[in-house]
Amino acid sequence: MSAAVLAQPRGLDLTIAATSLGFMLVQLDVSILNVGLAPIGEAVGTGVTGLQWVVDSYTVAFASLLLAAGALGDRIGARRAYIGGFALFVLASLGCGLAPGVAVLIAARAIQGVGAALLVPCSLTLLVHACGNDAAARGRAISLWTAAASLALSAGPVLGGILIDTLGWRSIFFINVPIGVAGIWLTRRVVAETPPTGSGFDPVGQVLALLTLVSLTGAVIEGGRLGFTAPLVSSGLGVAVICGIAFVTVEARGADPMLPLGFFRDPTFSAATLVGFVINLTLYGAIFVLGLYLQQIRGYSPMAAGLAFLPLPIALGLANLAAGPIGRWLGLRLPMALGLLFGGVGFWLLRYLDSTTPYASMLPGLVMIPAGLGLAVPLMTTALLSTVPRSRSGVASGVLNTVRQAAGGIGVALFGALMADHGMLGIQSVFLMSAVLLSCGAVAAGIGVRPPLRQST
Repeated sequence: MSAAVLAQPRGLDLTIAATSLGFMLVQLDVSILNVGLAPIGEAVGTGVTGLQWVVDSYTVAFASLLLAAGALGDRIGARRAYIGGFALFVLASLGCGLAPGVAVLIAARAIQGVGAALLVPCSLTLLVHACGNDAAARGRAISLWTAAASLALSAGPVLGGILIDTLGWRSIFFINVPIGVAGIWLTRRVVAETPPTGSGFDPVGQVLALLTLVSLTGAVIEGGRLGFTAPLVSSGLGVAVICGIAFVTVEARGADPMLPLGFFRDPTFSAATLVGFVINLTLYGAIFVLGLYLQQIRGYSPMAAGLAFLPLPIALGLANLAAGPIGRWLGLRLPMALGLLFGGVGFWLLRYLDSTTPYASMLPGLVMIPAGLGLAVPLMTTALLSTVPRSRSGVASGVLNTVRQAAGGIGVALFGALMADHGMLGIQSVFLMSAVLLSCGAVAAGIGVRPPLRQST
């Protein structure tokens, strides 16, 4: 039976499963590392700054190539690009697991980021095309796709703790291999290819995007070690500003830009993108800080630290699944704003965390944060995709995920620098800042998000 036949309603669930595996793999690798940071640092002889680079080499490569990857999927077929992303991710994961030192590990993590950049926008493009013009099916599919990825993101610390305590830190990378192989097999069996759109490639914009993110993230990471007035740090920030301005200028004037700035004329698109930015900045940065806090300050083992994160996958998964029905009942704007506020209250409850805070006192915040954000993310994605034709869904999802992953890298760099510079006071500042940012995101959602229009092809 052909993939085109299987992609019809009877096979839509298999398509959701195949596309979710790629997004799950990406999100799992983002968070599974957090409980492995302390043992990795001890094994390869590096501190907080080196560990920030281990995390952000992946995130920066991922974020800077997402736009180009979405356009590539639109040009050559999303299924072909998606399978290529799986293969690259699996090979890079083997490199991470076999890395003899921190330099090789950072390089292999960057290659993983390239594979991830192909997986995420192409998986969403395949999902949207499989649903056709059925808005209800699309909303359900996106909720399940997001729920699977959110579950992987939140379950990563738990799985990572178990693997590290039983098999060592290298096992958190080797686990990607069977998942990736299964994803390639299932995609080849059940997913239909998308028609090519003939979109072009923007090499100048791609280079400027990469330089902007590398210099900004590097400057923030090294600022925590050297101080933000150090010449290297201030130079990096200057390069980021110059390249960022040049990138926007090139994209505004290009005939076939990889970042279509016209998307942002729609208030819903702009608001959803801003919401994605604040969610990833706060969530990724906070998970990084919490992983180090539990192990370095509280003395938890990797397994104990992983189990401490257990409320996150439960609350996040349930909220993701509830988002579709709630969105159909109340619309997108109100539940999205309420979810962001709920998550902000969770961060607010953690603002007085110290070196002796009982775990039970942390629990309400650890439940409220993923519950609120888990409600907001599928609604945010649905709102953004409703503003563009299906033929542009790859580029649109690339824009959203570029912003989100860039925000995650900035969050790790900024929050890690606060922790390295100020200890517990810096950790408390992380949670207070996160509460404020999510409140601002709620205001943006309330003002900017509009009811979706009927989507064209």
